[in-house]
Amino acid sequence: MPESQPASVPLPAPVSSPASVLDLAPVLPVVVLQDAADAVPLARALVAGGLPAIEVTLRTPAALPALRAIAQEVPGAVAGAGTVITPEHVADCVAAGARFLVSPGWTDGLLTAMTASGVAFLPGVSTASEVVALLERGVREMKFFPAQAAGGTAYLTSLAGPLPQARFCPTGGITPDLAPDYLALPNVGCVGGSWMVPEDAVAARDWARIERLARQAAGLGGRGR
Repeated sequence: MPESQPASVPLPAPVSSPASVLDLAPVLPVVVLQDAADAVPLARALVAGGLPAIEVTLRTPAALPALRAIAQEVPGAVAGAGTVITPEHVADCVAAGARFLVSPGWTDGLLTAMTASGVAFLPGVSTASEVVALLERGVREMKFFPAQAAGGTAYLTSLAGPLPQARFCPTGGITPDLAPDYLALPNVGCVGGSWMVPEDAVAARDWARIERLARQAAGLGGRGR
């Protein structure tokens, strides 16, 4: 939990971001790429399946080149970066064309950098105190992580009563079977997951399979709502 700022230090200005990432599709694909050459066909398959927002995680050396390629070559994609944990990550991702940023957690320094970036962002939270701290800074859209391990739908239901102004993208341990339960909650805009981009399909470059899985995931938006 980030330390509170001294009263004499002004808080960052409330976030003014582009259109909400939470409202682009019911599912936000969380993508880990080993080869940047796979980025464009993978993104095209996801977009064709109805999932335009794509989170490319900074877990491999291929991430930034992949993000840049998607941003430049797939007009229908809203390319974003995940596993953003430093101000340097923020700068590098925005320079590569990221239109949104996702972090597993946050610090004051990271939040300041994301706020100043000019793109939408979802800082990660897993406690009520973290949510309140972000609301205090004008941030109302967040990543709930790790969703299943941190309490799942029961925890988010409990948060909705006292903190209805907070909206979430739960990520972590979510499957196609669990997703509709999350999407039915009033404080959930979308869920993050990787089941539509299985490692074996990416390795085989089976873009038709990925498009089919993406279409099924996109269809979850009509269930439980």
